[in-house]
Amino acid sequence: MRAVVQRVSRASVTVAGEQVAAIGVGLLVLVGVTHGDGPQQCAALARKLHGLRILREELSVADVAEAAVLVVSQFTLYGDARKGRRPTWAAAAPGPVAEPLVARLVADLRELGTTVRTGIFGADMAVDLVNDGPITVLLEL
Repeated sequence: MRAVVQRVSRASVTVAGEQVAAIGVGLLVLVGVTHGDGPQQCAALARKLHGLRILREELSVADVAEAAVLVVSQFTLYGDARKGRRPTWAAAAPGPVAEPLVARLVADLRELGTTVRTGIFGADMAVDLVNDGPITVLLEL
């Protein structure tokens, strides 16, 4: 699994002109799934996100009651553009494999006590955010 994590003061996801999810202070997490990923990677990423100390004053979402996580599936995180002008998506897991794993990540975060909002898997989403800092971290498990 690969995740781009951004500390945000607010973030939202809109699909077909309708806002489907929004958070205030917290983390926007763009998540990509590859072929070898499974429940172990979901659990490890959930623990990392829950305790990652990148909120203000070196706090984590576990430490800040009003903090939330907005999870957005992003297969393009596994795009490879090293050759030619068109990226290949061969390293990205197909939807039937990736969707349940993204759902498992969300469930694992919620089991840890994290407030989680999500985009819609496979939808054409518009993501709006205010990157606070800016702080952006790449995680790969």
